[in-house]
Amino acid sequence: MAKQTERKVIVGLDIGTSKVAAIVGEVNENGEVEVIGIGSTPSRGLKKGVVINLESTVNSIQRAVEEAELMAGCEITSVYAGIAGSHIKSLNSHGIVAIRDKEVSQYDIDRVIDSARAVAIPADQRIIHILPQEFIIDLQAGIKEPIGMSGIRLEAKVHMVTGSVSAAQNIIKCIRRCDLEVDDIVLEQLASCSSVLTEDEKELGVCLIDIGGGTTDIAIFSQGAIKHTAVIPIAGDQVTNDVAVALRTPTQNAELIKREHACALTQLADANEMIEVASIGDRPSRKISKQNLAEIIEPRYEELMLLVQAELRRSGYEGLITAGIILTGGSSKVTGLVDLAEEIFHMPVRLGIPQHVKGLTDVVQNPIHATGVGLLLYGRDHLASSDHLGETSEGIFARMKAWFQNNF
Repeated sequence: MAKQTERKVIVGLDIGTSKVAAIVGEVNENGEVEVIGIGSTPSRGLKKGVVINLESTVNSIQRAVEEAELMAGCEITSVYAGIAGSHIKSLNSHGIVAIRDKEVSQYDIDRVIDSARAVAIPADQRIIHILPQEFIIDLQAGIKEPIGMSGIRLEAKVHMVTGSVSAAQNIIKCIRRCDLEVDDIVLEQLASCSSVLTEDEKELGVCLIDIGGGTTDIAIFSQGAIKHTAVIPIAGDQVTNDVAVALRTPTQNAELIKREHACALTQLADANEMIEVASIGDRPSRKISKQNLAEIIEPRYEELMLLVQAELRRSGYEGLITAGIILTGGSSKVTGLVDLAEEIFHMPVRLGIPQHVKGLTDVVQNPIHATGVGLLLYGRDHLASSDHLGETSEGIFARMKAWFQNNF
């Protein structure tokens, strides 16, 4: 079996609350990512995006990676891993430096980003991402690529994402116990944005809502840059739990009912169509109508959408979302959810399907794989940035990777 390093192969590892998925992609000569393998297994050992059982998480990762290796026909040695959870915090920051030699170089950009990151964060938090929003040269705003431009003063507006040190360490520990290296830790909704959003949507203003098993991740873009990120610790598992409690059925059966028959809007559900519900223990199974099931599910999804709406208002960017809302993630594949979201937000809503890759598109074009495909695209861009910076450069990616190696 060929090693990953012998080919230009990237692996995205989506360690979620309900599933662990490893997606293998090969970068072709045109810079396009071709999906060549995928492995997915139920997740055991995570709660709301955070590791609570090391051994179970390691076993889930191993199974997913082995399955992906078998399909891709190559040995996986390193991965780009996603991170989520309510420990994720974000803030916008601003840095100013004098331009050396009156012309902006990579050195100046590194300095201004260092200046922007000089903000107080709690001792148990570490910076995961510093994402430039725009550069300003001598009061000229809206600059995306400042290298080579003339000026005296350089300013940078950046979006900083921080996360719990222990949560990141535990993810890295699980991956390393599978004899794998971590290329980078990536915020999950940032990865999902890469795979489901278009450049036009990012420019006009858009909000991505990634509804997973344990957490709902939010990312807001405007003018082509990320403006706000947030995590809500309510998602698909709460819906499953509501179904299990209301119907007095085992959790795994409730999950199956939710996937196959759930409807987020009661008026769209058929009152005459019946579903068989297994009972707990040796009691006989019962039948309920799809409309009754929708009456259980709708309030939870409505609550979730209202929490997202409150977060949008709190962020101050609600008025900038011209392109509307994009729903993605495994728990977004519920009949009627797009209609429910349109009723609540009063703006266009669509389901986000992973795009921008080739190969096994029939398998990965599913909202459940938005983060995994996004990790591949992030990895490709990361490789391109590293190549562009060169081996001697002290670019932000190179220093971030060094920071992870030193701290973990």
